[in-house]
Amino acid sequence: AGGEHVLAAGLAKGLIDGPRLFYPGLALSQTGGHGDMRAPDHFEGCACAYCGAMSVVVDGPEEMRKMVREQLRRGAHQIKLFVSGGVLSPSDPIWMDQFCDEEIRVAVEEAATRRAYVMAHAHTNAAAIRCVKNGVRSIEHATMLEADGVAAIVEHGAYAVPTLAIIDAIRAVGPAMGLPASALDKVREVSAHAATSLDRLHRAGAKIGFGTDLLGSVMDRQSREFALRREIMSPIAILRSATSVNAALLGMEGKLGTIAHGALADLLLVDGNPLDDISILERHDRIALIVADGRIRRNALA
Repeated sequence: AGGEHVLAAGLAKGLIDGPRLFYPGLALSQTGGHGDMRAPDHFEGCACAYCGAMSVVVDGPEEMRKMVREQLRRGAHQIKLFVSGGVLSPSDPIWMDQFCDEEIRVAVEEAATRRAYVMAHAHTNAAAIRCVKNGVRSIEHATMLEADGVAAIVEHGAYAVPTLAIIDAIRAVGPAMGLPASALDKVREVSAHAATSLDRLHRAGAKIGFGTDLLGSVMDRQSREFALRREIMSPIAILRSATSVNAALLGMEGKLGTIAHGALADLLLVDGNPLDDISILERHDRIALIVADGRIRRNALA
C-alpha cells in the first residue's frame, strides 16, 4: 500500500534501479480500521477522515466508490482493502471485521471496470470468507484460516498470499524497532496460526502466491520467505508461488514467471540448485546474475 505512479514510472524508465512495480495506490480502510493510524487517544477538532502515506479512510459505499475510482485514475493496478484487524495499527483487535459486504462489493465492481481486481488484508477466517464471497481476488496474509475458509478460497478461485517473513521479522527485532507492546502481542497471536494456515492451503490445493509484507528497516529480509515455507511446501511449489502463481495473480500469465517466447526477460542465475536447498536464495552472494526486462542488473561473473 502507498505505491504510486511517480515511483512506478521512475522504475520503468530506469531512473531508479529496482524491480518492476505493480501498485494499488493508497489502501482503503474504514474509520478505526487497520489503515487508520490514529491512536485511541488522538482527538481532532472535527471528524475529518484520516489520510496518510499508506492508506486513506473511507466509510460507506459511496465514499468507497469514489476513492476506488480515484486510485484507479492514478494508475493503480489493483485496489487494496483492509478487512480485518492488523498487527501495527493502534486501535483495532485482530479479530475485528472491517467494511460491510456492500462496501467490499462496490470496490470489486469498480475495479472490474478497469479490468483490475481487489486484494484484501485479511488475517482471520471470517474476513477471508467474506472477501472471497464478495469477489475479492487475493487474500493477503491469510494467517488464521480454518477448513471452511480454505474451502471458500479454493471454491471461488481466489489466491492466498501468506507473509511469514514479516511475522518472523517482528518476532526477531520488533522490540528493537520500538514497536509497542500491543503490536508485539498481536504478532504472537497471528504467529501461533500462520504455519497451520499455510499447511491447510497447501493441502487443499489453493493458489498460493508469494509475499513478505516487509517494510522499513527489515526490508533486507525479503528472501527469508523462501526458507520459512520449506517445512510445509516443496522447493518447486515455493518457486512456483514466487513466479508463475504470482504472475497469474497479477494478470501477467505468460509474460512474467516463465521463460518462454514472448515473455519478459526476467532471469536469475543461481550458484547452486534451489530445488535441493531453497534457502540459497537468501544468500545474495549466490545470485550470480540478475536480468530484469532484458537488462543486466547484477553480474557477479564479469
